[in-house]
This record gives sequence, structure tokens and C-alpha cells, in this order.
Amino acid sequence: MSNRLSNETSPYLLQHADNPVDWYPWGEEAFALARKSGKPVLLSVGYSACHWCHVMAHESFEDPATAELMNDLFVNIKVDREERPDVDKIYQTAHQLLTQRGGGWPLTMFLNAEDQRPFFGGTYFPKEARYGMPAFSELLEKVASYFSERQDEVREQGQNLNDVLGRLEPPAASAGDTLTAEPMEKVRQQLAGSFDKEYGGHGSAPKFPHPGTIEWLLRAWRRSANEAEPDLDALFMATLTLTRMADGGIYDHLGGGFCRYSVDRYWQIPHFEKMLYDNGPLLAVYAQAFLATGETLFRNVANQTADWMLADMQSPDGSFYSSRDADSEGHEGKFYVWTPDEVAELLEPDVYALFARKYGLDKKANFEGAWHLTVHEDVDDPDDVIDAARLKLLDVRSRRVEPGRDEKQLTSWNALAIRGFTIAGRVLERVDLVDAADASIKAIRRNVFRTGRLLASYKDGKARFPAYLDDHAFLLEALLEHLQSRWDTENLDFAVQLADLLLEHFEDKQGGGFYFTADDHETLMHRPKPLADDAMPSGNGIAAFALQRLGHLLGEAKYIEAAERTLRCAWKAMDEYPHGHVTLLTALEEHLVPPEIIVVRGATEEINRWRNSASRLYAPSRLIFAIGANEEKLPGLLAERSAIPGETVAYRCVGTHCELPVTTWEALARQLGS
Repeated sequence: MSNRLSNETSPYLLQHADNPVDWYPWGEEAFALARKSGKPVLLSVGYSACHWCHVMAHESFEDPATAELMNDLFVNIKVDREERPDVDKIYQTAHQLLTQRGGGWPLTMFLNAEDQRPFFGGTYFPKEARYGMPAFSELLEKVASYFSERQDEVREQGQNLNDVLGRLEPPAASAGDTLTAEPMEKVRQQLAGSFDKEYGGHGSAPKFPHPGTIEWLLRAWRRSANEAEPDLDALFMATLTLTRMADGGIYDHLGGGFCRYSVDRYWQIPHFEKMLYDNGPLLAVYAQAFLATGETLFRNVANQTADWMLADMQSPDGSFYSSRDADSEGHEGKFYVWTPDEVAELLEPDVYALFARKYGLDKKANFEGAWHLTVHEDVDDPDDVIDAARLKLLDVRSRRVEPGRDEKQLTSWNALAIRGFTIAGRVLERVDLVDAADASIKAIRRNVFRTGRLLASYKDGKARFPAYLDDHAFLLEALLEHLQSRWDTENLDFAVQLADLLLEHFEDKQGGGFYFTADDHETLMHRPKPLADDAMPSGNGIAAFALQRLGHLLGEAKYIEAAERTLRCAWKAMDEYPHGHVTLLTALEEHLVPPEIIVVRGATEEINRWRNSASRLYAPSRLIFAIGANEEKLPGLLAERSAIPGETVAYRCVGTHCELPVTTWEALARQLGS
């Protein structure tokens, strides 16, 4: 029999719909039952591409004896962390406070239904005692007994935890404090100190891509380009990391795209899940790195990653799916690995010899007795020979049992993909990538923007869950990028609507910054205001960054002032822990030195030529908008950037300083050079 998850749209929840566990989705029905029965709540949070979530499901949630114990002792709630990042953020933080250890998935928390406050928790628990952890069934009995016998302790601990959560936000900068570049200088030193000079990245295993950090290093180099001693070390850190990742096994050398992270220092063996929220930003940063350096490797990786996203992750309506699983046929990585004999059967002997040397098939097996392709040697042969071999392997691989695909379409993750496609489309001169970004924007406006409010998730024709800070902030930034590739006044209007929603429903008017949930969102045990970057960039950082840009574009002070309030709110955090707040530091950079905004008006073909020519230099703080002469009813300052009949005209401003308009490309080129 199916449990209550059978009515859900989340692929992750549907994976558990036939468990013998009497699962409930998150909601009042489950908490009301727990209060009535006097049972604690067992909250299990995961996602469909999570390997250890599958392991715990097979070991415990599909086991009748364990399920019976769970049903007898608890009310059981299953949450997809991708649909409900609000719930996940709260209980990940609570887990860290309770256990003094980092969190992860599956997250297993035990709650008092009276106030939703947790009193015990962990991540993965094995069915049998191992890894220094008790058997899950034994743990269940002890937790239920503790809850029954020590109610006063449970309530007191819950109150203490709630008090600590309320004190987590650092104090804002005082009105007299000046925001300076000091945290940017600190993070530059910290990144140099943690940098792996041989293999790139920061720290040791496991290694995550952190595209925001790489982008920040590229910006740091560009910022110093006109100084007596440009910051070449920042460029080295960025490009070595990108090169090692592109050569490593975290990158899919046959199909394109990146896996979630590397389990080793060398980027060789990945955790095989592929996430949209990684690949959108990585697509952007590889394209930017190609623009900055001209390195062919970066161009190829950007092209191949974009091609994989289009081929494998794009839905028929134009938006993008969430992820590919780490597992297939019950084994992690099985879809991706090879044996030398398999490859030798597909290739001519001389081609196989080259291919084996390049990708390590002549070395020892590197993944559970099989070979996962990573670059071991640059072979002296034309790329088209290796490319043809890759296509043969890819064709054979496509007939294997594919890892599961989570086909829900998340607004925030689609926004990251839109930004990636837009930037890559401009840099790589691929109109199809700009088209893909445009299609995703249209799908978002059609599917998840209802009665003036944004929703967070879409699947099977159903839009669900009030959108979060990340949905609004990421989409606002993506729209500003896309407007630089293809002007659409309706998309500008949409960006203004999103900015106004942020200020109306998410901003902390007194303390500055933005809460993760809206003011009319479901009441949870805590309303976080997250400042730090995690697997994705900080919503507060992106909000401040995008609001500043929109404010300067339109001459609208309320957006710039909200961004400054956010930076003041985060000032202590940025100053004390700059390495954890890189996205906010990027916003701080453009607060201290406002972006350069160029608006070109005139006939479509000519203004696009000017824009494309001006975009050929890596200038991350430059925004270029080509707006046709016939566009009318432009808001704010744009209304003053009027077209001149029969001519092409460009308006250039840096912050509030604007130069005289110019009507020749040569004059604009001189302004750009300055």
C-alpha cells in the first residue's frame, strides 16, 4: 500500500511512497497527530540524487521490522530539501548546534511536536551498529524512551536551542561605520593560504568546485589589471583550479557537465550526482575564464557543459530539471565507469593506445575495480581523433541504464542556469544558449509566477511552495544578465517586480538584509536570515549585488539603499569570516566602486554589433544594454537614454557619474579604454 507521499510531486518523496513507513509530508496534519498521540516526530530530510539517502532507505525505510518500530514510536515526516530549503536550513543549523558536527543528507532529526523544536539528531544511521554508530532500531527505542521520560528536559533544551538560533545573526554595522575593502583584502589572503598549489582548489579532500570563489578570484585579477603589479596569483589560483577540475574525474569527459564534488584532493573520483545548481554557475565561470584568458580548454568545457545541459536537463517547456542521480542499477557511478577491454572493443588499436594513455586506462583501476576517465597525459595527436573516440564511447554509454533524473523544475536553480546560458551565449557567440535562457525565463513567467507572486517548484503541471529569497534574488540577477544579451522590456518589468517583492516581503526593515522566507510564509520554529555561502551563493549576497545593479540602471535609490543596508547587516560576518561570504564581498566590491553601465540605442543590427564588440573584453563590472530605437515607456533613467533618429548613440555611466553620449563606435571604444 502507498503511504501519504503518493500524492506528492517530488520525485524524492515519491521514491518513498511505497515504503512500509507511514510517512507524512511536512504539514499540520502530521504535527496535529503527533500532539494528539503524544509521540515525537521523526523528520527525515534528503533529495533524490543523494547516495546515502538511498542507502538508508534500502536498509531501514524499506525494512518491515524497522518501519513497524518507526510507526509505533513516532509520527514520521519526509521532506525533500530541494522543495523545502526553509525546513532544511533550520534543522541543518539545529543539528550542528546539537551535535557540534557538520550536517548533511540524509538528515535525521527528532522533534517535539508542540513547538517543532528538535531534541536529538544525526545524519545517516546504519541498520546494524557500525562506523561507531548504533543500530537505527536501537536508536529509535532510546530516543522514544528519552522523549517519554524526560519531557521537561526536552522542552528546556528546545527553548535553549531556540534562544541560540535567535542570537546567531551578527550585529549590524553602526550608522557611523564606513564600509571598506578590508574584508576583500582579508579573503584574498585566506584564499592564498588555503590554496592547493599543485591541484587547485582550497583545502583538502573532499573538494567542491565553489564557482563563486573562482569568479571572485578572476574579478580580483581584473580589478588589479591596471596597477603596477597586477594580481597574477589570483588569476593563477582561478585558472589552475579550472584546469585541474576539467582534467579530473569530477568532469564528465564523454557527456560534459560536472559532478557534485571530488572525494579526493586530486579531483579524480567524484560523488557522481550531477546537479543543475553546480553546472549553471560552472558554465558561467568557464565561459568567463575563456574570455579572460583565451584558453581553448575553458571554451571546450563551457561548450560541452552547455550541450549536456541542453541535451539532458532541458524540459519540453524550456525550463531545466534538477539533477541526475549518483546511482544506477543500485550502484554509485556504474553508468560512468569502464574496463579497458570494453573500450578496446570499440576503438582501433592505435586510437585505443592514445585514448588509454590520455584517460588512464593503462593505469590501475581507480574506482571499485573499474576505470573512471580522468586526464593523465596530453597525447600528441589531433583532438578530432580523441573526440571521435569519445563519441563512440558516449553512444555505447547512452544505451546503459541511466541514473534517475529528478524532473522537478526549481525556480532558483533555473535562475542559475539562465545566468550561465546567457553569459556563455555572449562569450561563445552561441545564439542557441541565449535562446535556452529565454525559454526558461518564459517558462518561469508562465508556470510559477501567479497573481503577482513567485512560486518555488514546478512539476507535472503543478506549481508549489511560496518562493524563497534565493528564487527572487537569483532570478533578478539572471534577468539583468539576460537583458544584456537580448533586450525585452517585459523582462525588465519582471525584474522590477521581483526587486519590489524582495523589499516588501523579505527585507528586515530594522536590521537590514533579507530573511529566507517571506513575511506571509508558513510560521516555522525560526526565520533565518542566511548570510554565508553554502552549496549555492548567498541569497543575501546576490540580492545586494543585483539590487545595486538595478538601482544604478534605473537611477532608483531605494534598491541601492536596500543593498547597502544588507551589506551593513553582514559587515561583522564579512569582516570576521570573509572566506564564508564571498558573494557578499562581490556585492561590497560594487558598492565601493559602482558598476559601469553602457546603454546603446539605435537600429537593432548596429546596436548589437556595438554591444558584441564591447563585450569581447573580460570586464565583470561592466553592463552593456542594447535597446532598440523603437522601445518606448522605459522606466527611470532609461527614459532619458533616448534614441537619436538615424544614428546609433551610446550612454556611459559609472555609478552616478555619466559622460556625454557618443554617436560613433570609435568614441565609445575610447570611453571603454578609459
